[in-house]
Amino acid sequence: MNAIPSAYTDGHIRAAAIDKTLADIYVRHTRIGDPPMDAAIEDLASLPRPETSRFIKAGMDQDESVLRDAPQSLRDIFAEPEPDWLDHDAFWPGIGAFQTNVVNVFAAFVAGTLIDGFSTLISESFVQTGRIFDDGVRRLRQNNRHQVEIFWPDGLQRYGDGWKLSVRIRFIHAQVRRLLSQSPDWDFMAHGTPISAAHMGYSLACFSARTLKHAQTLGAEFSAQERESFCAVWRYAGHLMGVPAAVLYADEADALRWYAIGSVCEPPPTANAIIMANALINSAPLVAGIQEPAERAKLVKTTIYPVSRLLVGKERADALRLPTDGMLKLRLALLRFRLNNLLGRLAEKATGSGGKNLITAFGASMYDDMGLTYDLPDHARAEQSSRW
Repeated sequence: MNAIPSAYTDGHIRAAAIDKTLADIYVRHTRIGDPPMDAAIEDLASLPRPETSRFIKAGMDQDESVLRDAPQSLRDIFAEPEPDWLDHDAFWPGIGAFQTNVVNVFAAFVAGTLIDGFSTLISESFVQTGRIFDDGVRRLRQNNRHQVEIFWPDGLQRYGDGWKLSVRIRFIHAQVRRLLSQSPDWDFMAHGTPISAAHMGYSLACFSARTLKHAQTLGAEFSAQERESFCAVWRYAGHLMGVPAAVLYADEADALRWYAIGSVCEPPPTANAIIMANALINSAPLVAGIQEPAERAKLVKTTIYPVSRLLVGKERADALRLPTDGMLKLRLALLRFRLNNLLGRLAEKATGSGGKNLITAFGASMYDDMGLTYDLPDHARAEQSSRW
């Protein structure tokens, strides 16, 4: 397969020995973005930024009086049919499980899931934009808000904020892909397409199946039905985010297969992956509102790093150079984390304050007076882009 980006050559050989079909599909999609959305973004490129935002907002709000003047490629995006497998009723057990376990899910996402994802070459896209460094806390809080909204009752209905935020992510990824594609710093021969379909499929497998695994390690509880439903929510969100059917998992077991094959196809963590993983972990206390430097440093050292090592495993943690203080302290950190969560749940049952988890989730999410905006970045580098 001559089309394999050079960084994937060795990994593809190893993965093909496990499952050649999945390995071939994965590496093929490292050269694919999101063709329908990429075409729409290209057509919007010549329009003034406010006009682009107006057209996107009209599509989100189903305002045909404005959308009819937009490029046909954009109108086609909003006219895409729902997948035949969509079943909104199947989301309810997952919604309930998320809201019950939201603190563990958020902790699992930051300390485990994002570290899984950014250990791949997707880290190259994020490091080149620089946003995780210039506006990392805002980005993490936006991630949290997206999760809250897709796991909100009817959040993934056509009118819901979960639906709109998922499609917004699709627009942003396509715009960043276009901007990075024009950058002389992007190495297509080695890394393939920026924010590729392969990386989107891999990330979605992490967001769903790996988050479930990590959250359970931290003390969350899910029934079989809740696990299936949790993955169904993310599957539809992934479809809305532009993950193509060829790399979109069918269920939790399939998500774990894609995660396993993708992990083998990907090269060992690069210097940028190491930077990204450690930057994310060090940003976590700020997302939780902990501002005092000494307190933040203590939390990162004594809890977040140890928990992260336990979640992602020794091999990946060592490759990402996550600090270690020995397995005893790691186990004690996890025990302390799970005990605190258990005591919190018992206190909620005793006092009837069952909404505390959701209040915590809202507090760690990006809600501001601007509401949902549809401005797109206009420069590959975050510090040189207009606000979005």
